[in-house]
Amino acid sequence: MRPDYLAIDDLCGTDARMRDLLARGKRFVDRGLPVLILGETGTGKEFLARALHAYSERRAQAFVAINTASLPEPLVESELFGYQRGAFSGALPGGMKGKLQQADGGTLFLDEIGDMPHALQTRLLRVLSEREVTPLGASQPVPVNVQLICATHQDLAGAVAQGTFREDLYYRIAVGVLTLPTLRERDDKRELIAHMLCDEWPGLRAEQALARLSPEALVCLLAHAWPGNLRQMRAALRYACAVMSGHVLCMDDLPPELVMPSTAPRSEGTIAMRAPQVRDAVVSRHAAKSVDTRAQASPNDHERERILQALAQHRWNISAAARTLGFCRASLYRKLKQLRIPHVRDCGDVLSAGHYA
Repeated sequence: MRPDYLAIDDLCGTDARMRDLLARGKRFVDRGLPVLILGETGTGKEFLARALHAYSERRAQAFVAINTASLPEPLVESELFGYQRGAFSGALPGGMKGKLQQADGGTLFLDEIGDMPHALQTRLLRVLSEREVTPLGASQPVPVNVQLICATHQDLAGAVAQGTFREDLYYRIAVGVLTLPTLRERDDKRELIAHMLCDEWPGLRAEQALARLSPEALVCLLAHAWPGNLRQMRAALRYACAVMSGHVLCMDDLPPELVMPSTAPRSEGTIAMRAPQVRDAVVSRHAAKSVDTRAQASPNDHERERILQALAQHRWNISAAARTLGFCRASLYRKLKQLRIPHVRDCGDVLSAGHYA
C-alpha cells in the first residue's frame, strides 16, 4: 500500500459510528458482495475502498481504480474492455487489456459512478451480470472475476427516480452500502488531527504531536465545520506545518479561512415584505435567537445557525447553499428535516400566525 493509504483498522479512532461501518465493510468483502460507498466529497471514499481491498483475500492481486466521470467518450470502450490487435486504426500492435481484465482476480473500484454516462451503464450492467467482457475486435468473451467497489457523492436513489441512473444497475451495485459520516459528525477529530500531524512530523507519537499544537489552535481545529471534510483538514494541517516558524503550531499558522469570523449577511424586515425579504427576515430572527443563547448552545444549535446563515446568504437557493456548506442537495434537505428548519415555501402559515413576529 502507498504510505498515505491506511489499513482498515487505522481509518478511525474512537468514533463508534465509523467502527460499526468498518466492521460491516469487512463482512461485505468477506462474502464477496458488491460494495457501494456513499459520502460527501472528501470523506475518504477511496481510502476506505483501498483499505477494504488490502483487508480482503484478494490483497495480493490488482486494485484498479477508474474515475467513471472522467473517461473520454471516444475511449470508453477501449479503456474499459480493451481491444485485439488490428481492432481499429492506431491500435497498439499487440492489443491492450482493458481495466476490467486488469482487475481480474482483484478489486475494481469505480469512483464517481453516479456521473457515469447512461450508455456506459448499460455495458457495465452486462459485464456484471455475465461476468465476462468482449474486447473490441474479439470474437469470444473473456471471463473476469472482480470484487466490485463503487463510490459516489451523488444521491443514487434520487437519480434512479429521475431516470438518470439505471435502476437495474443500482440494485446490482448497492448490495453492501456504506455511508461515510461527515467530519463534523465524527467524535474522533482529535485523534484524526494527531494522526495527520504524525504524518507531517515523522517519528512523533500522537500525544507528542498534540503537545506541539497550541490549545487555541486545537480548539479552532475541533470547532471548525470542515465542509471539505478529511481532505480539507489534511490540507489545512499541511499548510500550517509548512508555514510554522517555531516549535509549536499556533493560531497564526492556520489557514486564514479557519480563523476568520463568518461574514454571512443577515437581513431584517417585516412580514409584509416581498418573498425574498421574508426569507431573509425569517433566517435572521432564527440566527439572532441562536446568538442570544450561545452560552447554552449545543453542537446542533451551532450547525443550525451555520445552515441558516448559508441559506440567507444565497436567498434560499438550496443548490448554492449546499455548495457553500459542503453538502449535496439531498444531505442539506436531510439536515433541514433533522434540525426542524422549515423550507421557506412552508413558512406562509407560520408567518401569518405570528410565530416570527
